[in-house]
Amino acid sequence: MNCVITSQRRMAQYGFRARPPVPCRLAFEAAFRIFDVMIGEVAVSSGRALAHACREGCGACCIAPSISSPIPGMPNGKPAGVRCAQLLDGERCAVFGRPERPACCSGLRPSDEMCGASRADALAWLARLEADTRPAAPLASAGDSA
Repeated sequence: MNCVITSQRRMAQYGFRARPPVPCRLAFEAAFRIFDVMIGEVAVSSGRALAHACREGCGACCIAPSISSPIPGMPNGKPAGVRCAQLLDGERCAVFGRPERPACCSGLRPSDEMCGASRADALAWLARLEADTRPAAPLASAGDSA
């Protein structure tokens, strides 16, 4: 029931009335994926500045981070700093809002902190996050020779 309350609050912050709880959690989550797409498209098409709406022509989150899981067109994932195969010429995602969009992508939400004031700010923040969260090289054990 906690995810229902959280989702209802999330809809309310954008001015939508929440519907009664859906008994099937998967159906409920699918509805909110559609809601997220709708909010993103409204923000871009209307020119309205929603809090944390994606910046048109940015695509930083599709370039800077590495992705270790398979994604459409990149079965071995994506290295940091490489354009995603799904990033179109206008810096728009070809699989945004579609079922094949990876969970790692739909889970990354734009924020003032991440996106900054420009595409350059977003690329720098994401590159710093990538570097800060990169796994450390394995330490040599006492039995290893140098």
